Amino acid sequence: MINEILYRDARREEAFDIASLYQLSGGGVADYIWSLMKDEYPGRSLLEIGAERYARINTEFSYQNCLLADFRGEIIGMVHSYPMTEKSPPCENPVLAPYCALEAVGSLYISGIALYPNYRGQGIGTIMMKQINERAKNLGLKQLSLLAFEQNLDAIRLYERLGFEITDRLTVVTHPLIQYTGDVVLMVADVE
Repeated sequence: MINEILYRDARREEAFDIASLYQLSGGGVADYIWSLMKDEYPGRSLLEIGAERYARINTEFSYQNCLLADFRGEIIGMVHSYPMTEKSPPCENPVLAPYCALEAVGSLYISGIALYPNYRGQGIGTIMMKQINERAKNLGLKQLSLLAFEQNLDAIRLYERLGFEITDRLTVVTHPLIQYTGDVVLMVADVE
């Protein structure tokens, strides 16, 4: 099966699929962010709000920054990444503050990577990360960065196998939509 997977750029009409996968990757952070936008999108579900966000163009959180894993026409995974070109301004929202503060300027920031559960553990995530490494190289960036919850041990182990190291950490601010407690960690790897 792994040989039949096509790794390709996302298309605008796939924004809902991207939002579904991004929702899996974020440990509830995406749901929290989308919940803050409910007034802008009355009557829409959190997932529909996320899809609206990914349907945009020429912005960081756009389908244009997504790599998809496509198995026989079905989207089974995605990686969302964009160049972290400058430090973000301080975040006034206390729940989001740790995620805003943990940044590696000059890196290709991987804001989300996810596979549907039936496709995990087969090396697909590793292949997607290698594709992202190539993207960083093509953009002239020397590092990759991402955030992970320290309690998500499977993800931490995968990232460490791929050469990522924890460079900073901050405490997660608890909220009913966020699934983790403890620390969120910034992990950085050199582009190979």
